[in-house]
Amino acid sequence: MKIGFIGLGNMGAPMAANLAKAGHEVTGFDMAPVEVAGVTRAASAAEAARGADVVVTMLPNGQILRAVAAEVIPAMTAGAALVDCSTVDVDSARAVAADAEAAGLLAVDAPVSGGIGGAAAGTLTFMAGGSEAAFEKAKPLFDIMGQKAVHCGVAGAGQAAKICNNMILGVTMIATCEAFALADKLGLDRQKMFDVVSTSSGYSWTMNAYCPAPGVGPQSPADNDYKPGFAAELMLKDLRLSQQAAGSADADTPMGQLAEALYARFVEEEDGKGMDFSAMLPRFEKRGRG
Repeated sequence: MKIGFIGLGNMGAPMAANLAKAGHEVTGFDMAPVEVAGVTRAASAAEAARGADVVVTMLPNGQILRAVAAEVIPAMTAGAALVDCSTVDVDSARAVAADAEAAGLLAVDAPVSGGIGGAAAGTLTFMAGGSEAAFEKAKPLFDIMGQKAVHCGVAGAGQAAKICNNMILGVTMIATCEAFALADKLGLDRQKMFDVVSTSSGYSWTMNAYCPAPGVGPQSPADNDYKPGFAAELMLKDLRLSQQAAGSADADTPMGQLAEALYARFVEEEDGKGMDFSAMLPRFEKRGRG
């Protein structure tokens, strides 16, 4: 396929490189002067999109997505697919999909899970929203860039799945960190705590696969001075998107709301920026009840 790829950052660059490595003709554009192996540089987003069978976008937020879509949709050929892999607000995803479909294009919102390591290894998970025809057109590319793609429903459903998942993740990580900090103050050994909880009703992905306590459970960022596997500021972004969506949908999400407030304080007022989202544990260790 002829592919346009807009957004060659930490995630987009390895994704585009994997498509090129698989034999696709990839033309890329980014505001920064980056070079990606196998990818031809375009002078603009519209130039990268012109004549492409599929245009993939990987962008920071919904506002930028809307601006890029306004530029690339008129340049695209009817029947081509616009596949947005950014994590953005549901309203922006739906608005861009509507504009693309009105122009005779297929549209997929397909945010990813798996981080920079998954992007480089081609093991991402894609959560896709859009028509069946749009998903089928994009699926061969998902198979190259990732290990799993789930068609979640109509436009916006991919973003909805991602932010609901990450709201659970943020809330659960806070609860896991709180529990370790409480266990410390009760004199409970962390390894014993892990041995009990990881095989009892309190088990979770944040405990069993990504334990925030150093030296306990499998290797995680906690064992690397909390250098980010998933940065606290990215968790804050996703929690903010979840609460924006909750506001639009009139959904009661008190735990999500509280998780957003705690991560906002951690990132913006404390020392959480640039740390892994599991660095909430040392934060709670330092705090008392007040």
